[in-house]
Amino acid sequence: MAGEPFWRRKSLSEMTVPEWESLCDGCGLCCLVRFEDEDGDIIPTRVHCKLFDAGACVCTDYANRQKYVPDCVKLTPGNIEQLAWMPLSCAYRRLNEGRELADWHPLISGDPESVHRAGVSVRGQTVSEKVLAEPEDALDFAAPDLIAERGR
Repeated sequence: MAGEPFWRRKSLSEMTVPEWESLCDGCGLCCLVRFEDEDGDIIPTRVHCKLFDAGACVCTDYANRQKYVPDCVKLTPGNIEQLAWMPLSCAYRRLNEGRELADWHPLISGDPESVHRAGVSVRGQTVSEKVLAEPEDALDFAAPDLIAERGR
């Protein structure tokens, strides 16, 4: 169906790099520090990566992020299914699970601010890891609600 948008016509692995990148809604949830407890449960925090611009909700050096943050996970069609810590609202996760993009997603709304207005993004809700004395101090900002469905 030629009139259908690319995310309905193509699987994640069939998408071009620009199409794949456009799926990012700019919520910033994947840029938060997470811990794994002894049971394997993921504990998200409200602490963002040192490269994250909390006002704009973007990485300040996306192209080189893994050089400066070696444990930054690069999302790919091949690994999205294994990343259970990805928020339920994430477009990559939604499409991988056979769900539609949310109404607030910029590709649907045509407005990059819609994700923030819908209350899905972390804009204004985080602190930088740069302010922590020790990396483990991020646990003081634990936020288990962050992987739940936000802004349906």
